[in-house]
Amino acid sequence: MTASPRITAMDVLRGCAVLGILWMNITAFALPQSAYFNPAVAGPLSPGDIAFWAASLILVDGKMRGLFALLFGASMLMLIDREEMAGRDGRRTQMIRLAWLFVIGCAHVFLLWWGDILRIYAIVGLFALLFVGLEPLALVKRAFLCFLIQFLLMAAFVASLYLRGSAAAAPDASAATRDGFQAFMDTLSDPASPATLHEIATYRGGFTGILAMKVAAFPGEWLWGFLFNAFETLGFMLLGMAMLKGGFLTGSWDADQYRRTARHCFLIGLPPMAAMALWVWASGFAPLPAYGVALAWSQPFRIPLTVGWAALILWLLARHAGSPVMARLAAAGRMTLSNYLGTSLVMTALFYGWGLGLFAHVGPALLPLFVIGGWALMLLWSKPWTDRFAFGPVEWLWRSLSAGKTQKIRRSS
Repeated sequence: MTASPRITAMDVLRGCAVLGILWMNITAFALPQSAYFNPAVAGPLSPGDIAFWAASLILVDGKMRGLFALLFGASMLMLIDREEMAGRDGRRTQMIRLAWLFVIGCAHVFLLWWGDILRIYAIVGLFALLFVGLEPLALVKRAFLCFLIQFLLMAAFVASLYLRGSAAAAPDASAATRDGFQAFMDTLSDPASPATLHEIATYRGGFTGILAMKVAAFPGEWLWGFLFNAFETLGFMLLGMAMLKGGFLTGSWDADQYRRTARHCFLIGLPPMAAMALWVWASGFAPLPAYGVALAWSQPFRIPLTVGWAALILWLLARHAGSPVMARLAAAGRMTLSNYLGTSLVMTALFYGWGLGLFAHVGPALLPLFVIGGWALMLLWSKPWTDRFAFGPVEWLWRSLSAGKTQKIRRSS
């Protein structure tokens, strides 16, 4: 299995995506899970905490994950084309790679961090294989059908929470109904809820306790996590295939086309996202508005903003193609999988009890410091590595497992 021909534009996009993913994931590394949706779970909020939450919600949440999925779908198509041009079965090769990606994702979630996306990509990628032969317009139509299904699922789920709240508030509601709903609401907003305190104690403890909690929660959390992301991920993968076939992701468009696309997408997506952030803040971070915005109401606007980020990055690349910053971003993008898993290793070592034990000790306003440190590490180590080696260490492992034999990693002199 030989190295894929590199497309600089896609490498730069991957590099930006893996940096952006860290910005959003840092909350889930450092704080209880519900704080990802509602910052009130972190405790009393300072203006800096609120600013970090608002910037994350408006600019980052779901957009970098969408950019990752765009590029994953495009890369699947490129691999299949390359394999078939070499006389091999491209779909079979891709299925083997997805199977090993699922294994790597399982190791990630149990050994390091609960928020793994690789398993979802592996399973959703199998369904994406059904559409690789379609023309761009057909891919776009199916992508937006997936987005619609995802929105309807999430909207129905959030609506069910409102109905559950109404039932609990009814005069004839049982004590069990009221107590159960209140416990759920507390988990979404109260830093002193029993579930949140248990989570904090576990993640400040040793590795075996963290692993035991993950194993106990695995079936339910995996199912809900998959349902909350599967159709949206598939939509972005199909959209990425269409954008590759149309030349968008390869940097083939004129710089002014990228600039106009970015402007239009941000004009569509930013005002409603800002309005929703204001609504959640004005509600006092009430759990249902905060949860609803994070899960459902923001989803339609993640689509134009994801495309807008891609267009903005490609416009900047067209203007600064030879800059050292772009070279380092491209290097980070060539090692996306290694950098993604590497950030999990570094951040869990900082925040979990088997490391420095900073979990729930650092407020949201200070989390950008950890993000900037992570960005610096990725940008500093990726280029020297890619100057000497053809693949990142985890990319090399993935390729070797998929090929069934050890792959050459050093560059030819």
